[in-house]
Amino acid sequence: MNKRFFAPIVLPLFLMSCVQPTSAPEVTRGPRILAMGDSMMAAHKVSGRAVADHVARALNEPIKDHSMIGASMSYALPITGAMGLNISKQFRGGRWDWIVLNGGGNDLWLGCGCHSCDNKMEKLISADGRIGKIPSLVARLRGSGAQVLWVGYLRSPGRGSPIEGCREEGDELERRLATMAETTYGVHFVSIADLVPFGDRSYHGIDMIHPSLKGSAEIGRRVSDYIRAVDPTR
Repeated sequence: MNKRFFAPIVLPLFLMSCVQPTSAPEVTRGPRILAMGDSMMAAHKVSGRAVADHVARALNEPIKDHSMIGASMSYALPITGAMGLNISKQFRGGRWDWIVLNGGGNDLWLGCGCHSCDNKMEKLISADGRIGKIPSLVARLRGSGAQVLWVGYLRSPGRGSPIEGCREEGDELERRLATMAETTYGVHFVSIADLVPFGDRSYHGIDMIHPSLKGSAEIGRRVSDYIRAVDPTR
């Protein structure tokens, strides 16, 4: 080989061999779980101890939380006037593995005072779990490909609560939600009907309506335990 051409060829190859290979920049995966709902989900968001915060820590992954205090399935409450408080509007598209949400309590308590609520209940969800605002929203969420987990209704401890009279309506709402989950692929239901022992005020805040820090933690534990049980990847 002509030595005049050897050096120019070999030198670039030698220099290339000395360069450290660079790896592609690591891609940070965004949240794959979305939380939605009313004050049961949103309580303690400011302090980072809402239901979704506990689920995020238990599963060791980020969660996007769109839940809002005062939200309902039917309308924005007059005390706020914010249309974004309609729970269905909390879903803004996107790709999610799980969507965890609740709702309906404000509709029954503020919409009909938990008395003579048959019409309001039917508008929320029919007895067979197939028709109403809740099944319609769930179908929309399932259309995104996500597994949908609906969390039940927080009961009062049996004393000193403005929502004590809503117990029967809460039981019926949970029965219909359970039926919806049993008959709809990709839809799940976590009941919290037995979460609060009779007479135990520690699961509620001072207003005896919203969950206390302990209550939010316990709801989050039930949700994360359920997701881990049915989704081993988490």
